[in-house]
Amino acid sequence: MQYLVSVITDHPGLATPAEQAAIDEFNDRLVADGHWVFAGGLGGPDTATTLDNRGAEPLLTDGPFVESKEFIIGFWIIEAADLDVALRLAADGSRACNRKVEVRPFL
Repeated sequence: MQYLVSVITDHPGLATPAEQAAIDEFNDRLVADGHWVFAGGLGGPDTATTLDNRGAEPLLTDGPFVESKEFIIGFWIIEAADLDVALRLAADGSRACNRKVEVRPFL
Protein backbone atom coordinates (compact mmCIF):
# COMPACT_ATOMS: atom_id res chain seq x y z
CA MET A 1 0.00 0.00 0.00
CA GLN A 2 1.19 3.52 -0.70
CA TYR A 3 1.07 6.46 1.70
CA LEU A 4 1.59 10.19 1.32
CA VAL A 5 3.74 11.65 4.08
CA SER A 6 3.35 15.44 3.98
CA VAL A 7 6.01 17.57 5.67
CA ILE A 8 4.45 20.49 7.59
CA THR A 9 6.21 23.68 8.61
CA ASP A 10 5.47 27.24 9.66
CA HIS A 11 8.49 28.85 7.99
CA PRO A 12 9.52 28.65 4.32
CA GLY A 13 13.25 28.28 5.00
CA LEU A 14 15.17 25.39 3.54
CA ALA A 15 16.50 22.54 5.63
CA THR A 16 19.70 23.23 7.51
CA PRO A 17 22.79 21.33 6.36
CA ALA A 18 22.36 18.93 9.31
CA GLU A 19 18.67 18.41 8.49
CA GLN A 20 19.48 17.84 4.81
CA ALA A 21 22.11 15.24 5.72
CA ALA A 22 19.56 13.45 7.94
CA ILE A 23 16.94 13.60 5.18
CA ASP A 24 19.42 12.17 2.66
CA GLU A 25 20.26 9.34 5.07
CA PHE A 26 16.54 8.66 5.64
CA ASN A 27 15.89 8.66 1.87
CA ASP A 28 18.76 6.21 1.33
CA ARG A 29 17.25 3.92 3.97
CA LEU A 30 13.81 4.11 2.32
CA VAL A 31 15.38 3.07 -0.98
CA ALA A 32 17.46 0.27 0.57
CA ASP A 33 14.46 -1.15 2.45
CA GLY A 34 12.10 -1.01 -0.56
CA HIS A 35 9.82 1.74 0.80
CA TRP A 36 10.85 4.53 -1.61
CA VAL A 37 8.38 5.60 -4.31
CA PHE A 38 8.95 9.35 -4.73
CA ALA A 39 9.71 12.49 -2.73
CA GLY A 40 10.01 16.21 -3.31
CA GLY A 41 10.20 19.63 -1.77
CA LEU A 42 7.69 22.36 -2.49
CA GLY A 43 7.93 26.13 -2.76
CA GLY A 44 6.36 28.19 0.00
CA PRO A 45 2.76 29.44 -0.09
CA ASP A 46 3.90 32.68 -1.74
CA THR A 47 4.72 30.63 -4.87
CA ALA A 48 1.25 29.02 -5.06
CA THR A 49 -1.46 29.71 -7.62
CA THR A 50 -4.99 28.43 -7.03
CA LEU A 51 -7.08 27.61 -10.09
CA ASP A 52 -10.85 27.04 -10.20
CA ASN A 53 -12.26 25.96 -13.57
CA ARG A 54 -15.75 25.00 -12.41
CA GLY A 55 -17.40 28.08 -13.95
CA ALA A 56 -17.56 29.56 -17.43
CA GLU A 57 -13.94 30.75 -17.25
CA PRO A 58 -10.95 29.56 -15.23
CA LEU A 59 -10.32 31.71 -12.16
CA LEU A 60 -6.68 32.02 -11.11
CA THR A 61 -5.76 33.43 -7.71
CA ASP A 62 -2.26 34.13 -6.48
CA GLY A 63 -1.58 32.36 -3.23
CA PRO A 64 -2.53 29.14 -1.50
CA PHE A 65 -5.96 27.52 -1.40
CA VAL A 66 -6.11 28.01 2.38
CA GLU A 67 -4.43 30.79 4.35
CA SER A 68 -2.71 29.17 7.29
CA LYS A 69 0.31 29.61 9.53
CA GLU A 70 1.39 26.05 8.74
CA PHE A 71 1.75 24.62 5.24
CA ILE A 72 3.13 21.64 3.33
CA ILE A 73 6.76 22.19 2.33
CA GLY A 74 7.52 18.71 0.98
CA PHE A 75 6.41 15.10 0.85
CA TRP A 76 7.35 11.46 0.55
CA ILE A 77 5.31 8.80 -1.19
CA ILE A 78 6.20 5.53 0.48
CA GLU A 79 5.32 1.88 0.07
CA ALA A 80 4.45 0.14 3.34
CA ALA A 81 2.80 -3.15 4.26
CA ASP A 82 0.30 -1.41 6.54
CA LEU A 83 -0.43 1.78 8.49
CA ASP A 84 1.75 0.73 11.42
CA VAL A 85 4.79 0.46 9.16
CA ALA A 86 3.91 3.75 7.45
CA LEU A 87 3.61 5.52 10.80
CA ARG A 88 6.95 4.14 11.97
CA LEU A 89 8.62 5.35 8.77
CA ALA A 90 6.87 8.72 9.01
CA ALA A 91 8.13 9.13 12.59
CA ASP A 92 11.67 8.56 11.32
CA GLY A 93 11.06 11.06 8.52
CA SER A 94 9.75 13.64 10.99
CA ARG A 95 12.89 13.26 13.07
CA ALA A 96 15.12 13.49 9.99
CA CYS A 97 13.57 16.70 8.63
CA ASN A 98 12.87 18.16 12.08
CA ARG A 99 9.26 18.97 11.17
CA LYS A 100 5.76 17.61 11.73
CA VAL A 101 4.39 15.18 9.16
CA GLU A 102 0.93 13.98 8.20
CA VAL A 103 0.30 10.44 6.88
CA ARG A 104 -2.51 9.54 4.48
CA PRO A 105 -3.13 6.33 2.54
CA PHE A 106 -3.73 6.43 -1.17
CA LEU A 107 -7.19 5.06 -2.00
